[in-house]
Amino acid sequence: MTTNAKLLPREKVFRDPVHNYIHIEHQIILDLINTREFQRLRRIKQLGTTALIFHGAEHTRFTHSLGVYELTRRICDNFLRNYPSQTPGDGLWNDQERLVALCAALLHDIGHGPYSHTFERIFNTDHEAWTVRIITAPETQVNQVLRSISPDFPEKVASVIQKTYPNPQVVQMISSQIDADRMDYLLRDAYNTGTKYGLFDVTRILRVMRPFQDGIVIQANGMHAVEDYIVCRYQMYQQVYFHPVSRGMEVILTHLLQRAKYLCEQQGSRQIQTPTLLEPFFENNFTLNDYLRLDDGVLNTYFNYWQDNTDDILRNLAHRFLDRKPLKSIEYTEATKTKLATMTQLVTEAGFDQAYFTATNASFDQPYDAYNPTNQATRIKPQIEVMEADGTLNELSTLSPLVHALANSATGDRRFYFPKEMLQPTDLQLFTPVYQEFQNHIKNGMLI
Repeated sequence: MTTNAKLLPREKVFRDPVHNYIHIEHQIILDLINTREFQRLRRIKQLGTTALIFHGAEHTRFTHSLGVYELTRRICDNFLRNYPSQTPGDGLWNDQERLVALCAALLHDIGHGPYSHTFERIFNTDHEAWTVRIITAPETQVNQVLRSISPDFPEKVASVIQKTYPNPQVVQMISSQIDADRMDYLLRDAYNTGTKYGLFDVTRILRVMRPFQDGIVIQANGMHAVEDYIVCRYQMYQQVYFHPVSRGMEVILTHLLQRAKYLCEQQGSRQIQTPTLLEPFFENNFTLNDYLRLDDGVLNTYFNYWQDNTDDILRNLAHRFLDRKPLKSIEYTEATKTKLATMTQLVTEAGFDQAYFTATNASFDQPYDAYNPTNQATRIKPQIEVMEADGTLNELSTLSPLVHALANSATGDRRFYFPKEMLQPTDLQLFTPVYQEFQNHIKNGMLI
C-alpha cells in the first residue's frame, strides 16, 4: 500500500476526443506525463501500419496511455464511493491502492518500441519487459519521479505490470479480459478508424464493476453491457486489427528491417547509409538509452534514405512501405496450403526474392476466453465473473448464450502474401506463362 501523494493545487485536465476530459489530480501523475520517456510515446502510433489503411488512425501510445489512466481513475472513484473497505481483508476497495493503480495504468505501455509488435519480432524485444526496465532503472526520469513517493514505489508499480502485485483488484484494473487497457483501445481505435461497431457503453460497464476478494466482478444487471463489449472486441479484431492490407504492410515493414539487418551484418552499416540509432539493434548490443531514442519517425527517416540505396531489395521495400504499396494476399486453408510451395516458386520465377516478397500470415483471436486450466492465456487473463444479488458468482459464458457462442473459438484467417505485380503484370509480361499459372490457382481471393 502507499500513502496519498501530493495533490495539485488545482485539478488539471486534458481534452480528449474519447473521454471528454482526462482529470489529473496528483502532482506525481503530471510529473510522469512530463518525463522524456513518457513524452516519447507521442511519437509512436497506437496502431502502427493500420494507420496506412484507416487514414484517421493517427493517434499515439501517448493518448491511449492517458485514456487508460482516466478509466482507471474512474474505476477507483466508483470503488471508493460505493465499495470502500471497512475492515482489513473484507475484499472491498482500500483507496491507499489508488496511486499505484494510477501510475501503473499511465505507464503500462511506456516500453513500446517503434511500430510496436513488428519491431519486437525483428529484434526480440518485449514491450512489457522494457516497461518494467524503464520504471525500475535509476537513470530514467520516470524512476526518479516514482521514487519521490518511496524508495520501493517503482518496484510496486512494476509488479502491477508483471501481474505479481499482491492486490488482484489493482492488477485486473490494468490486465484482465475487461480492463481499462482494452476498454480504452477499443473505444479509441473505433473512434479514430471510424468503425462505429467498435463502440460500447463504457459508462455502464464502469458503473457495474465492483471489487471482491479475488479481483473485480461485474454485477448481474450489467451483463448485457458486457456482452456488447465482447461483440465489439470481436468486430474490431476482424475488421480492423486483422485487416489483410494492414497485415500486408506489416509484412513489408518486417522484411524491410530484416533486409537492413542482413546487409548490416554482411557488409557493415555503411551499406545502408549508416543507421546510427539502429546499429546497436542490428548488432544485438543495445542499451536502455539506445531503446529510448527510437520512435516511428526515426525508422521512417531511415526508410527515406533507403529509397536511394544500391541494394535492389532494400530500395524496393523502402519504396513500397513509404509509398503505401502493400503486398496482395489470398486466403488459404488446411486443404490448399500444400500449394503454397508452388505459388512461392512462381513468384521466384517472376523475378522476386521469395524471402522478401512472399510471406504467410495467420491471425486469429478469441473474443472471450472462458476458463480452461490447460490454457495459459485464461490463467493469465482471468475470466469475467458475474455477481448475483445474493453474492453468487458465475462465469460470464455460463449466463450469456451470446458470449458462450464466442467463447474459446478462435476466429481469423490464414493468408499468403505476394507482390501485386503477380496479378497485374505489365503488357510485356501479360501472356508470360508464370503469371497465368499463378492466377489460375486463385478464385475470389482464395487459393484453390
